[in-house]
Amino acid sequence: MLFADNDRMETTLDPQDWEEFRKQAHRMLDDMIGYVEHVRDRPVWQPIPEETRANFRESLAQRPMSLSRVHEIFMHDVLPYTVGNVHPGFMGWVHGGGTPVGMVAEMLAAGLNANLGGRDQMPIEVEKQVTAWVREIFGFPETASGLFLTGTSMANYVALLVARRAFLGTDVRKKGIRDHRLCAYASRSAHGSIAQAFDLAGMGTDTLKFVPVNEKFEMDVEVLAEMIRKDRESGLSPFFVAATAGTVDTGAIDNLEKIAEIAEAEGLWFHVDGALGALAMLAPEIAPRLNGIELADSIAFDFHKWGQVPYDAGFILVREGELHRSTFAAHEPYLMREGKALAAGSPWPCDFGPDLSRGFRALKTWFTIKVYGAERLGQAISGTCELARYLESRILEEPELELLAPVSLNIVCFGYREGDNAEIAAGIQESGIAAPSTTMVKDKLAIRAAIVNHRTAREDIDALVDAVVAFGNSLSRGENGE
Repeated sequence: MLFADNDRMETTLDPQDWEEFRKQAHRMLDDMIGYVEHVRDRPVWQPIPEETRANFRESLAQRPMSLSRVHEIFMHDVLPYTVGNVHPGFMGWVHGGGTPVGMVAEMLAAGLNANLGGRDQMPIEVEKQVTAWVREIFGFPETASGLFLTGTSMANYVALLVARRAFLGTDVRKKGIRDHRLCAYASRSAHGSIAQAFDLAGMGTDTLKFVPVNEKFEMDVEVLAEMIRKDRESGLSPFFVAATAGTVDTGAIDNLEKIAEIAEAEGLWFHVDGALGALAMLAPEIAPRLNGIELADSIAFDFHKWGQVPYDAGFILVREGELHRSTFAAHEPYLMREGKALAAGSPWPCDFGPDLSRGFRALKTWFTIKVYGAERLGQAISGTCELARYLESRILEEPELELLAPVSLNIVCFGYREGDNAEIAAGIQESGIAAPSTTMVKDKLAIRAAIVNHRTAREDIDALVDAVVAFGNSLSRGENGE
């Protein structure tokens, strides 16, 4: 057997039979490689049977079970019922597809079990290497700081705290915002995590004011300037503006250059939420659309979207590294940095964010960039945008379909003209053919295809369009869509 049972209790959790464990581990790895290799043969998504859900409502396991048996349960009851974003037909939400390289890198990181909160260790040097690459991508100075986080939601929160510290000084960490009448700005199309950051920071969501968008779903910069002027006249203190590089609904990119100009003139912190679109800097033909991002005070983005790194791998980049550090650093005696050996290496990553315990997210990102190279990753990004344009052309060719928003990057919002688009999207998901989602565009419910997966091809776009037409026609005839 692999592990000790209750009749031979041992303190170690290592296997008793390393060779048998090695064989089982290889079977598990082979199964996952096979899953990714043949994922196109599976449905994108399928409903979870009630009996399968019931298997995960059992009480706490007290006695051991063999690793091989637990693996069997995983293969039978977990793997077939995931969200499906590894599949090329997944276009519902902005999820990257991951890569086999990232998968095995994650295994290496798990084997090291490194805590990247601090201490003098090579994994932190790997994270510093990736940070240097990020500075290069966005044209930031060497003094800029960076940090891996769970995702852009947390990165937006960190950026807000640094901006608050920049505006109110060091006392804000002890005394809070007090009676300062702060206000900030983001477009109506901004991600909900921006407002959530104000909630989490104790500043209240009313502090964030939403700027209308233009016909391209971009922030209306003229209205932004007017809002700032009026807020100042009313005694408020504008301090922060969040632009979006790739909105979650339509993929629109705000006018970063103009917003940077307004922020500079008004003394506002200029933050860019680039969760979706920031890594388009790797695609030469798309990068010019992000002009102005190099002027940001902070940029939040996700490697686990267009970077194709397995979840999770969010990142925050801050222009003023020392300001970033002073927003979070704490000098507790048990975290002494000025020592030698393991206590060396100050400042530590925990000085730049809220997490003391941090996984080795940098390794799978480092592997991805080293193995594929920036050029190939950029080509994959360009490819998803080309597919979005192809989807647009297919929609315009189908009389039953209508395009509901301009196609800016890799997100396409459309619908069946005379049908229930929510019902159509759900039916397609349940069929396993594809997995679109829905959103609201100008008060109309739209089918939304976010093409992020590097595996997606024209055949997957064709399958989606054909399914929407077929399900729409079927529902319009009063059939069940199957």
